[in-house]
Amino acid sequence: MFTKLNVFATAHAMATHAGHRHAVIARNMAHADTPGYKAQDVKPFDALVRESGDASLFRKTRGTHMHGQDGPDWKSAEFTADAPADPNGNSVSIEEQMLNAVDAKRQHDRAMAIYKSALTVLRTGLGRG
Repeated sequence: MFTKLNVFATAHAMATHAGHRHAVIARNMAHADTPGYKAQDVKPFDALVRESGDASLFRKTRGTHMHGQDGPDWKSAEFTADAPADPNGNSVSIEEQMLNAVDAKRQHDRAMAIYKSALTVLRTGLGRG
């Protein structure tokens, strides 16, 4: 009865995406002084959800419904950001990476809040709230 709940799959996908983005940001910061290194980022979560073709997560029943699915390969979502480069060809901005890290943390916190809220609703429905 309570198998494959979409809200938990979405929260998991959001947390996984945030973790992968945080790893990419850390790699960028580690290469801040590497000549020729180009800063990388991942596509936003909502863009990946829209691109995914897996129909198992959400089904759009009206034109106003949010739609999307879970399951894209986060590693394939990397792209090189078009940022101005230093004279040595490095395009990493530490300040920008710090802001990206804060954004990734917020995304992870949002995923955990969704998970905890859904778990509370589930427990309440089972009479264990």
